[in-house]
Amino acid sequence: MTTRAILAAGLVAGALALGAGGARADEGGGAASWGYGLANELMSPYCPGRTLNDCPSGQALELKSWILAQESAGRSQAEVEADLYARYGDVILQAPKATGFGLAAYVLPVLAVAAGAALVVVFLRRQGARAARATALAAPAAAAAPVGSPVAASALEAELEAELEGRR
Repeated sequence: MTTRAILAAGLVAGALALGAGGARADEGGGAASWGYGLANELMSPYCPGRTLNDCPSGQALELKSWILAQESAGRSQAEVEADLYARYGDVILQAPKATGFGLAAYVLPVLAVAAGAALVVVFLRRQGARAARATALAAPAAAAAPVGSPVAASALEAELEAELEGRR
């Protein structure tokens, strides 16, 4: 295939995708329709782990129809959400409310990340201080006598003898 053919196929596919997306948005009744959006936002009390819109159960279909009927009757989205929450409780929410015990779901991860960062900082500071002490201790010994000198050799022999005596 030539580059032009690939480009043309991509443009046709993009136009079809945009057309299908526009038709799907019109199915919901326009921007003023909140019933279909609410069915996508709420979790199904009949299919754990699925949204109300994705649940294949007949009861979920009845609940979606009830939501759309409430919308058609003129009730507000907030009223319908409050009614559903009163009927099903926290099960219907995708995320816990940020009050009471549900607040822990938002606060605990932040505290865990902060504690982990503090531990990393403490660890790195200790490692840096340990490396600085080791460098400071090694510097005077290295400066005392050059490595190939007789003084350094005799010092090493004395240190070796002392260590061997300690092991016997």
